[in-house]
Amino acid sequence: MKHCTSRIGFSAAFCIVATFLLLAPSSRAAEWKLVLQDEFDKNGPPDPANWDYERGFVRNEELQYYQAENAVCRNGMLIIEAKRERKRNPDYRAERSGWRNREWIEYTSACLITRGKHEFTYGKFEMRGRIDIRPGSWPAFWTLGSGRVRWPECGEIDIMEYYRGTVLANVCHGLAGRQKWATVKSPVAELGGDAWAREFHVWTMEWNEQNIDLFLDGKLLNHFVVAGDDEPGRDNAFRKPQYILLNQAIGGTNGGDASKTEFPVRLEVDWVRVYQREQNDRK
Repeated sequence: MKHCTSRIGFSAAFCIVATFLLLAPSSRAAEWKLVLQDEFDKNGPPDPANWDYERGFVRNEELQYYQAENAVCRNGMLIIEAKRERKRNPDYRAERSGWRNREWIEYTSACLITRGKHEFTYGKFEMRGRIDIRPGSWPAFWTLGSGRVRWPECGEIDIMEYYRGTVLANVCHGLAGRQKWATVKSPVAELGGDAWAREFHVWTMEWNEQNIDLFLDGKLLNHFVVAGDDEPGRDNAFRKPQYILLNQAIGGTNGGDASKTEFPVRLEVDWVRVYQREQNDRK
């Protein structure tokens, strides 16, 4: 009788464990709720419900003039195309100075942003894309704080950034002039070189109140503790909304010399998706 009882207990326990193993993966998956999805399955401009654009010469003394015309959806993909083309700068003013006030535009490209359309506090952000690693190319999939606070105090998260032979996963925080970079660099040569660059890859950020984790093809690259940005009398940038940027920059302070590169240079994006946990994350 004791032997039968043991067998019955074992069977019940086995059923419970088996049920848990069958249900656990779907249960874990159900923790994430899809809140933004763009598959770029159309021909023409990107969906204006999701994306706006930066315009002009914007940052880092980069060579490209940003304009919406350089972003197009084609064959189920977003293509951000940097071109070498010479035309007059409509923002040029003879009485002004500075690197942005160039009389001539030599390169054009596009930077897509979700500011004012989709801004998120916490979540899982993913992009599947292919990057151009030729000299001068500086593509990025990243986020910035959406409030009125200026960089770097607004916070910056570089989920994917590439320049001069290196893929980077960065978090930037702190005050102007005292910003801190939490940076992890992965040389393309170690990832697989040109063969690696010819393939599509998935970049992911998982961000909650405690941590920011940045992944490449499922491998953790950078782990950042959000509390590390706590300072007395100042709000933590990584507990506030951020918006997404997708861009293909050229040259500038980090991009390298593009003078001998054959254009166009392209960032190709298969899809962008954002998930949030129904209980713990919020939009």
